[in-house]
Amino acid sequence: MPKLLKRIFILPAIAAGVLWLWVILKPRDYPAPVFEPRPRTQYWKMRNGASIGYTVISKRMEKKPYPVIYLHGGPGGHISDGHIQALAPLADSGFRVYLYDQIGSGHSDRLNDIDDYTVQRHLDDLGEIVRKLNAPKVILVGQSWGAVLASLFAAEHPELVHRLVLTSPGPVFPMRSQLADLPVPDSIHLKLPIYTNEMGNQMAANWRTKAMKWMAIHTGLKLASDKEADQFASYLSQLVDRSIVCDTSRILPADAGSGYYASIKTFQSLLEISDPRPKLRAVQASVLVMKGQCDNQKWGYTKEYLDLFPRGDLKIIPGAGHAIEVEQPGLYIRSILDFLTARE
Repeated sequence: MPKLLKRIFILPAIAAGVLWLWVILKPRDYPAPVFEPRPRTQYWKMRNGASIGYTVISKRMEKKPYPVIYLHGGPGGHISDGHIQALAPLADSGFRVYLYDQIGSGHSDRLNDIDDYTVQRHLDDLGEIVRKLNAPKVILVGQSWGAVLASLFAAEHPELVHRLVLTSPGPVFPMRSQLADLPVPDSIHLKLPIYTNEMGNQMAANWRTKAMKWMAIHTGLKLASDKEADQFASYLSQLVDRSIVCDTSRILPADAGSGYYASIKTFQSLLEISDPRPKLRAVQASVLVMKGQCDNQKWGYTKEYLDLFPRGDLKIIPGAGHAIEVEQPGLYIRSILDFLTARE
């Protein structure tokens, strides 16, 4: 009788374990578009052997001395046709504009060792790109995580940065969580977006993706291939991107190009960086901080940039969310142009 009881309990446990392993280990597909390379993409070959895909927008009448480098959000985001279209008017005003996919996303290489996706790797890549442009200084336009990267680069290389445009910046890391509770001034009339990032994450996650994330963070190993992981990242982005607009009828259509492991590991690295605040306070470049009225980032995190940068100015964009250029493309580009062409 005891043996029979053991079998009664052990066999279901074994079956449950096998089912669990099948759920975790079986590759999956996600409803996301297939990544299609952009025909006019060019490539930089980096000193470390990696290939970085980029698009350049320029006109023959180019006359501005400092090129513009656009840094996309994420981490693990990518350059979209929408980004290129939104920034194209800068070229009409004489700026040469570079938009590149950060390592691990879009047209750029994926790394075999995912522990190499670090904040320092992104900073090193940006530094090499600046040198490739052979300009005395550059203008950095950073969106969300890209604004964090732009700020960190300016802190480390203030002599290379002419001006900074930070659109919907993420928090300064190490993050001061108490700033999330800072009251919003009535005068700027901020609104909460209808959707949140957390809603998108909850809808997209499953046991396999949870295991993918755990393994990436704790072992530095890929449970899923880059192809599968990036497909999931694109699916996840589609759901999370519901939170980046004021008007939900303007939610972006699904696209492909996100980099899953670049996202997970870069963010892990971001949590471990040294405090850049003392160096940020010493940056003398002019800084424009743009925030959509429905930005999903807490006001206190945005205000910290204004408190840190000696020459920082704020512009609130009404009727726009985290992705300002989606709902207010005209005001977005006019604000940037006015800032970049204003005299010091």
